[in-house]
Amino acid sequence: MSRTWHVLGVGSLGALWACRLDRAGVPVQLLLRNTARLQAYHDAGGLRLIEGDQTRVHCLPATTANSDEPITRLLLACKAYDAQAAITRIADRLAPGAEVILLQNGMGSQQAVARMLPQARCLYASTTEGAYRASDFQTVFAGQGLTWLGDADPGRAEAPVALLADLVQAGIAHQWTDDIESRLWRKLALNCAINPLTVLHGCRNGALADHPDEVAALCAELAKLLRACGQTAAADGLHEEVQRVIQATAANYSSMYQDVDQGRRTEVDYLLGYACTAALDHQCEVPGLQRLQARLTKALHKP
Repeated sequence: MSRTWHVLGVGSLGALWACRLDRAGVPVQLLLRNTARLQAYHDAGGLRLIEGDQTRVHCLPATTANSDEPITRLLLACKAYDAQAAITRIADRLAPGAEVILLQNGMGSQQAVARMLPQARCLYASTTEGAYRASDFQTVFAGQGLTWLGDADPGRAEAPVALLADLVQAGIAHQWTDDIESRLWRKLALNCAINPLTVLHGCRNGALADHPDEVAALCAELAKLLRACGQTAAADGLHEEVQRVIQATAANYSSMYQDVDQGRRTEVDYLLGYACTAALDHQCEVPGLQRLQARLTKALHKP
């Protein structure tokens, strides 16, 4: 199997992985949406990764998603709402048994993509890495974190040894788990407790410490929902972890805040939307979450 990593989605996390893999000598090929994006990439002179006071340029090979080169290892790092359309454009290029890492926020999009790719081995990923786009093709590494990986098929436990070896070589901190669903639910709850409030209050993560009652009430409902969905491990200690994340990322703006600030579409449907739908499915009353979703929807659709 070819060792080349194809990366589709060169936003903050896709670019961060691509640059670190390239720095470690792992072959990387970028897949860009169309010829206009490909030209913009060439005009920019490559990807720029900013770490502290150092900026490195990575002139990675790139093609459009329409090229016909077979793909054996893919990092799909686009937004959740783009994931299915993006994979549709390249599905016929995936070799039998290809490894596909799905690195999206929230829940719902990963499962939908995995159902579309019976010929591939899909891996779900949940990360606490901090990164943001300073400008087009320019990413700031804002904080070392950990990426959890696991198979979309819970019956397939063996870890992909060669793929994980590349992550070790690239210095991408990671952990393989046989229960990735629990990690995805936990990250969903963390995002639901933090991201919408930063948008509504127009603040950095750390300023949520000024709204302790609001945060605590949300965490209580989210923990109740997780337990109703059979995710007890993800529910345990949720409020304490949310408080730790708020403190540890105090100077950061949440991804949803950044999307709103830059006039981009948010992933609210895969965060709060997914949580509220799950609550209805499990007949779990979450009035606070529903009010938060209504407030956020109204704020996002202001003329």
